[in-house]
Amino acid sequence: MSGPMSLEPGGVEQDTLALRLARPRRRRPRWALDDTADDRTLAIRVPRQGPDEEAVSALAAELADRIGPAVHPYEVAALLEADGLSASVVNERYGHPNLFSLASALYARVPRSFPEPSAPPDPWRPDTVRCLLRGVLFALPALAYLLTAPLWPVARYAPVLVVAGIASWAWGQALGHRAHLRLVRGRREASGTLLTGSLLGAAVATGLAALPAGGGGTVLAVAAGQSLYLAAAGVLLVLARERLLLAALSPLVAGAALLPWWEPGPVLRWTLPLLALLATLAATAHVLRAGLATAAAPGGPRPPLLSSLPYGLFGLAAAVLVMLEGRRHPYAVIALTLSMGPAEWLLYRYRGWSVAALRVSRTPRAFVRRSAAVLGLCLTCYLLLLLPPALLTGADPAAVLLLAAALWTALLLQAFGIAWPPAVLCLAAAGAAGAVTWLHLPPGPAVLPAACGVAAVCLAACAVRLLGRPSPHL
Repeated sequence: MSGPMSLEPGGVEQDTLALRLARPRRRRPRWALDDTADDRTLAIRVPRQGPDEEAVSALAAELADRIGPAVHPYEVAALLEADGLSASVVNERYGHPNLFSLASALYARVPRSFPEPSAPPDPWRPDTVRCLLRGVLFALPALAYLLTAPLWPVARYAPVLVVAGIASWAWGQALGHRAHLRLVRGRREASGTLLTGSLLGAAVATGLAALPAGGGGTVLAVAAGQSLYLAAAGVLLVLARERLLLAALSPLVAGAALLPWWEPGPVLRWTLPLLALLATLAATAHVLRAGLATAAAPGGPRPPLLSSLPYGLFGLAAAVLVMLEGRRHPYAVIALTLSMGPAEWLLYRYRGWSVAALRVSRTPRAFVRRSAAVLGLCLTCYLLLLLPPALLTGADPAAVLLLAAALWTALLLQAFGIAWPPAVLCLAAAGAAGAVTWLHLPPGPAVLPAACGVAAVCLAACAVRLLGRPSPHL
C-alpha cells in the first residue's frame, strides 16, 4: 500500500492490494516466448479513509446560490435530502459518513449571502385613465355656463353662483371624507350617509345663495340646479362611478362641441344643461338605490362628525383661493381644474415611491432625505405641467403655481389623514387674501401669490417633517 487516498471510486490514487497467483508450471512449448500468459491477479481495494474534497467542492459550487442564504447546516441537510441524496451516495461519492456531515462541510465552504427579496407589487400604483378622467369631469360642468351665458346677466348671477359653489365645495369635501369612513364598514352605510348628506348640502348651498339673490326666482333656481348637480356628482365620484357621470354629461359635451358651427337657440341652451342635470340625478339615484339594497354591516361606533370638520374647512379655503384667482384669470382656473387629474395621479405616485424609498433606506435620516426628494420630484412635475397653460392664458405664473403648490401639498397631507395643518394654513391664506382683495388694501393683487407662497412653504415643511418618518408609510 502506498500513495495518497482518494474517495473517488476507481480513482488513480485508490489504495489497492494486488496479489498475483501463478498456476503450477507446466512444460511449455519451445515456441512460447514467456510464461506470463497463465498468471492470474487478485486485486483488493481498501475503502477510502476521508472525504473527497474535490467532489465536495464541486457540489458546493453547484449549490452555492441555494446554500448561501442558509443560517444553519440543518437547512443544507434538508436541501440535500429534498434533492434525493441518499446515505449510500453521500458515503460512496463524497466520503462522508452521513448527510449531516456533508451538509456541515458544504455550509462551511459557501459564504453567507442574503439576497434582497423580489420587490412586491406597488400597492399604490395609480389608475392613469381614471385619474385623467376625474380631472376632465371636474372641468366639464363649466360647459353649462358656456351654453347659458348669453341668457342671463353675469353681474347679477355670478355672486349668487359663487356663494353656492363655495358652500357646495366645502360641504362636499367634508361629506366625501365622512363617506369614505363609512365605506370601510360597508356600501349600505356609505350610501345612506351620501344620500342624507348630499340632500342636506344642496339645501344649505341653495339657502346661502338666496342671501345675495335678493329673492330673484330665476337666479335662485339656477343656484339650486348647480347645488344639486355638485351634490350628485360628488356622490358618483366618491363611489368611483366616473364613467357613469361622463355619460350623464354627454348632452353638455355635444352642445358645446357644436357651438363654433351652430347656434342652438335659447331653448336648447337651457335644455341641454337641464338634461345633463336630470341624467346626473337619475344616475346618482340608481347608484344609491343599489347601495342601500346591500346587506347592512354589523353595528359599530360611528365616526364623530368633528373628524370631517377640517376637510370641510380646507374645501372652503380652497374654494375662496381659486375664486380669487378666477376673478382675474378664469382660463388659468380652468387649467388648474383640469390638472386635478394629474395631481391625483402624483399623489398615488408619491405614496408608491415613498414605500420603495423606505425599503432601500438603512437609517431614519436616509429615509428623510429620500422622502424629501420624492416630495420635491412630485411637486416639481405638477408645477411644470401647469406652467405652459399659465403662460398661454396670460395669467401670472407665480400666482397660479404657488396656488397649485399649496393645494397639492395640502391634499397630500390629507391623504395621510393629516387634516388640521392644511385646513389652518389654507384658511389663513384665504382669509388674508380675501380681506385684502375685498377691502382694497395694499399690496392689492400681489397678496394672493404671497399668501399662497407662505402657505405652500409651511405645508411643504409639514410634509417633510410628518411624512419623513417610516410610520405613515407602513
